[in-house]
Amino acid sequence: MNTETSAHTVGFIGLGVMGESLALNLLRHGHAVVGFDASPERREAFKQRTGGQTRVAASLSAVLSVLPSPRLLWLMVPAGQPVDEVIERLKDRLSPGDVVIDGGNSHYDDTERRCRSLANLGVHYLGMGVSGGQEGALRGPAMMPGGHPEAWARVKDWLPQMAAQAPDGHRCCQWMGEGGAGHFVKMVHNGIEYADMQLLGEAYALLQHGLGLSAPQMAEVFEGWNRDWLASYLMDITVDILRRVDDVTGRPLVDLIVDKAEQKGTGRWTSEAALAFGVPTPTLTAAVFARTTSALRHQRLQLSSVLAGPVQPPSPDANWVQSLGQALLAARLATYAQGLDLIHTASLEREWHIPLTTVTSVWRAGCILRGQLLEPLGQALARGNPGHLLLDAELSQVLQSQLPALRSVVRDATAWGVPVPCLSSALTHVDAMRSARLPANLLQAQRDYFGAHTYERLDQPGKFHTEWRALD
Repeated sequence: MNTETSAHTVGFIGLGVMGESLALNLLRHGHAVVGFDASPERREAFKQRTGGQTRVAASLSAVLSVLPSPRLLWLMVPAGQPVDEVIERLKDRLSPGDVVIDGGNSHYDDTERRCRSLANLGVHYLGMGVSGGQEGALRGPAMMPGGHPEAWARVKDWLPQMAAQAPDGHRCCQWMGEGGAGHFVKMVHNGIEYADMQLLGEAYALLQHGLGLSAPQMAEVFEGWNRDWLASYLMDITVDILRRVDDVTGRPLVDLIVDKAEQKGTGRWTSEAALAFGVPTPTLTAAVFARTTSALRHQRLQLSSVLAGPVQPPSPDANWVQSLGQALLAARLATYAQGLDLIHTASLEREWHIPLTTVTSVWRAGCILRGQLLEPLGQALARGNPGHLLLDAELSQVLQSQLPALRSVVRDATAWGVPVPCLSSALTHVDAMRSARLPANLLQAQRDYFGAHTYERLDQPGKFHTEWRALD
């Protein structure tokens, strides 16, 4: 039988929102599912959702007992300790050749550790990032698998059929590399997602405070931007959100939502990884801190009555909305360059061999980042310069043409007293990266002054130390 159309029986553990949707996706593609969740209510809901046609097990042991060998197990449980607990309960009953897929948002180091541990048992582990939310999981997400090559060999002929289909027909599920590669790519995806969302939020704030536009008026502006390289899923949903009217009050629903953004940790993990690998991702990190700042609503309300903003902010010119759209594009280019640089650097250090063209290809459909910008990014990566996207001649030319607008918008935001951490950090990052000389020479002299850390010179090789002042 052709493996691409062969039906498989999958033990599916974790029937929450994403888990249930992925399990239903499996069923829609002709595979059998043996479902389990620690919650009896979720087990019953899944049974009802599938019309009683799917086996729902009452325990992990019951799942294992009915799976054909070698077994396929798919975990969709919360990242961290819950995954370890499930694996611990399973591993004494797992057999060589069994495959365990972790489709949650696990930390890449945890995935590396689990790969090593299960390899000792002959069990193949696949750490797979999944993006697309509930609808994407059901209809076709973007999937970023990594881990044991033997695990990928078992699933590569049928798993991609569950994924979203890009405009050129390719399925958005491709091998990222060994160990934690798949979960690392998904983590950085989420870090970029944080920044992309924050950039749209900053544009919203500027339109609201700078131009005084209402939510429906802003929807028209965002819809006008939603073409060419700015066109994206996040832009689509922003237009929908701004147009939604509250059924009770008749007011724009977005105006009634408390301005506190929550987070689950993947954005913070991205920033921590950037620090660990020595890659500057200031815009991604600024987005994390923006959410943290939003959560401090009580303090913000107190300070708003103590610290005054600009008395008479300047009025924008007639082309200001166009400039804001150009600023968004420039900041997005800088954001994606930061994220892909982090993936490239980590891949080299961990020897994952992650193909960046594959990363952007997988992100083209199904995932939260899907949008037209990924096409020119992929083309630039195919031309070379994987170390930093902005070295590409075409991308750098586009960025150069948009930078005056970004500089102007950041200046106006500062004058108006509107916080734009991601727009401003993107500009500062580009300015830093294009600077042939930075003031780090003074920093290094300071380090040598108080700590004898030495310094290098421009005019001769070697390490040097200076006694900067006479010792008593």
